[in-house]
Amino acid sequence: MGMAAMGSFIAGTFAIVGLMFVAAPLAKAALSFGPPEYFSLMCLGLVVLTFLTQGSMYKSLMMTLLGLLLGFVGLDLFAATPRFTLGVNELMDGVGIVPLVMGLFGISEILVNLEQSLKREIYATKVKGLFPTLQDWAVAKWAILRGTLIGFFLGILPGGGAILASFVSYAIEKKVSKYPEKFGTGVIEGVAAPESANNAASQASFIPLLSLGIPPNVVMAVLFGGLMIHGIQPGPLLIGKHPDLFWGVVASMYVGNIMLLVLNLPLVGMWVKILKIPYTVLFPLIILFCLIGVYSVNNSVFDIYLMILFGVIGYLMQKFGFEPAPLVLAYVLSPILETALRQSLSISGGSFAIFFSRPISLVSMLIVMGLLIFQISSFAKERSSKGLPEAQEKEDV
Repeated sequence: MGMAAMGSFIAGTFAIVGLMFVAAPLAKAALSFGPPEYFSLMCLGLVVLTFLTQGSMYKSLMMTLLGLLLGFVGLDLFAATPRFTLGVNELMDGVGIVPLVMGLFGISEILVNLEQSLKREIYATKVKGLFPTLQDWAVAKWAILRGTLIGFFLGILPGGGAILASFVSYAIEKKVSKYPEKFGTGVIEGVAAPESANNAASQASFIPLLSLGIPPNVVMAVLFGGLMIHGIQPGPLLIGKHPDLFWGVVASMYVGNIMLLVLNLPLVGMWVKILKIPYTVLFPLIILFCLIGVYSVNNSVFDIYLMILFGVIGYLMQKFGFEPAPLVLAYVLSPILETALRQSLSISGGSFAIFFSRPISLVSMLIVMGLLIFQISSFAKERSSKGLPEAQEKEDV
C-alpha cells in the first residue's frame, strides 16, 4: 500500500507536467483522428491485450467477443431500438459496468475462496516494514515508469481512463515479468504498475477536455457539464479566456497529489490491520459492500441480480482458465468501437477499404494482422513440435 501511494504520486506528478507542457501538441495530433483511426486503434488495443495475457490467446479472444456482445446490449446508438435485451426493460440502458466488474472480480473471488480450505495465522506481533524498501524500489521502478506512460497515453484517448489503463498496465507487467505465476500473490510490480497507470490516466484525461472540449470518459463528461452550467466552454480558447481556471486546476492537482501522501501513508498501518479480520467476518462484509455499492448506483434490485450472475460467470471463468480482463476492456470500448465502425462505413459508402487508405489506420491494422499471424504461427509450430515425437514413436513401432 505504501508503494501504491508512492507510485500514484509519481505518476500523478508526471501527468500534471504533461498537462502543462504537451497539451497543445497532443491536442493537434488528436485532431487528425477520425472514425477510421479510432476503430483501428480500438482493434489494436483489444488485440494487444489478448496478445499480452498469460493464458491462451484464443480464450482471451473469446472473452473479448463476449465483452463486445455485452457492450451491445441496450438501445442501438443510431436507430434507438432495443437489441439483445431479451424483453427485459432494465436492460434498455445496457449492462452496467458496476455490477459487471463487482461480479467478475468481487463475488467470483469469494466463491473461489469459499471452496478452498485455508489455514490462516494471525500475526500477534507488531506489523513492520509497511513502507517500500530500497529493494522494493529497485524492483518496481520500471513498473512505475511503464504504468505512468501507459496511463498517460490511454488517459488522453477517448474511452481510455483509469480502468482501461489499470488493466492494460497489469497485463503488460504480467507478460514481461520473469515470474508471472506469482502475480495475484502480492508481487510489488503488480501493485505499482496499475496504481501508477490509473492516477496518470485520471489526470491526463483533462488534456482533451480542456484543450479540445472533448470529454474522454464519463467522469470528464460530468465535469464538462458542470463547466457548461457555469458558462465556461471547454476547448482551445479556454486557456486564453479563463487562465485562472486552467492553472487553478493544475495547482489543485499538485495539492491533491501531496495530500495523497499526507493522508495515505500514515494510515497504511491501519489498513494493514484489515488482514487480521477473520474470513468468516471479512467475506460477508465484502458481499455487503458490493450489494450496497451496486444498488446505490441506480437504486435497482435488478443490478444486484446482474452482479450475482456475473459473479457465478466469473467463478466458472476462473475454474476453466478464462481471464476476465479482456471481457471488461472490450465491454468498455464497445460503444466507441461500434460508433467508429458505423461512421467509417457511412463515410466510405460501406467499403472497408477506408481502414487501409489512411496512414494511422493502415499502420494500426497492419500491426493487428501481424500480431494475429505471429500468434497463429507460434501456435502451429508448438502443435507441430508436440506432434513430432508421437510420429517418430509410431514409425519406430
